[in-house]
Amino acid sequence: MKQFIDLLDKEKKTVIGLMSGTSADGVDVAVVDITGSGLDTEVSLIAFETIQYKPEIRARIFDLFSVETARVDEICTMNFEIGKIFAESVLAVLDKIGMATEQIDLIGSHGQTIHHLPLGEIPATLQIGEPAVIAHETGIPTIADFRVADVAAGGEGAPLIAYIDYMLFDNSTETIGLLNIGGISNLTVLPAGGSIDVIQASDTGPGNMILDACVEEMTHGEKQFDEDGKMAQQGTVCKSLLDVWLAHPYLELTPPKTTGREAFGKSYAENCLQQIKAHRISDYDGLATLTALTVESIADYVKRFVAPNSALDILYVSGGGAQNAFMMRCLAEAFYPVPVMDVGEKGISGDAKEAIAFAIFANEAVHGNYANVPNATGASCRKVLGKFVCP
Repeated sequence: MKQFIDLLDKEKKTVIGLMSGTSADGVDVAVVDITGSGLDTEVSLIAFETIQYKPEIRARIFDLFSVETARVDEICTMNFEIGKIFAESVLAVLDKIGMATEQIDLIGSHGQTIHHLPLGEIPATLQIGEPAVIAHETGIPTIADFRVADVAAGGEGAPLIAYIDYMLFDNSTETIGLLNIGGISNLTVLPAGGSIDVIQASDTGPGNMILDACVEEMTHGEKQFDEDGKMAQQGTVCKSLLDVWLAHPYLELTPPKTTGREAFGKSYAENCLQQIKAHRISDYDGLATLTALTVESIADYVKRFVAPNSALDILYVSGGGAQNAFMMRCLAEAFYPVPVMDVGEKGISGDAKEAIAFAIFANEAVHGNYANVPNATGASCRKVLGKFVCP
């Protein structure tokens, strides 16, 4: 543990954050300089890159999402293989930017979630990407598996990003919404001048996950996503089908709540495709309606669970959804007159935000700082997050 103890005396640390989300596109690698800790934290992004998974690796990850195809031997093997891929991604990015591993103080790795059951009889969550492999292959002290401490304390282990949002974006005069649209959409609300105890954060429902799955099926694998929403914007929303989708039981749940592929994964996407055919609408109409599902479920969440307590002054968007020009226009219409802006306008890369977050989580763990937000996750207490692995 001496490597971690020695970091306490460093005024500035160079840390790498690693993230692979519910879309399982690849490994997000953020190299950052971090000064201080807690609310005094200052972060500067040195480099960011996404290292795409090879198609066969991505297919094997997707097999692990399903209880019908996941095997215990494959989970065991992939835990180590994904760990090696994470390590190789670190080394590739460092080589590209001309930095040596000796210049990196710490790695914070989220891993790859393959199953998330926070409301089960025995609450549980599982992220793979063995940190011992990352530490060994890179020679860099690694902290990983950040969600489990919150789940152990009765929380849902998500959304963890609420703590980072508070550190980086808290404002004394404006109530700020921070919306991340990845595979799943999650929203953090920071009331003007509020303490960490009044932060509200939750998964609002589907993000890009269902859209991506349907685009891949509709194009017979030629496309993995609807770039800029060009396909969806050629269609018309089917109101009757949208109403069916908006009646999903998850959307009725009161926060704090989290979701994932267990509710909005492959089987749900297949059901959506069947309903699109049953309603005899075009693929473009189906994608327009799925885009509306993401937007309307977010807007409905704000109307029901946020607006009664806090009126948003501005909404910042990150994640893949921020890259979708059509979705951003739909969000702007749904939230008017509240401004809807890419979080990049605040000087934080929307693509890199979550990878940066796990670099910060690692730094917080080194300093022994609590990093979960019980008001957001439902945990019974604040917890230091992450497991420490020496190289």
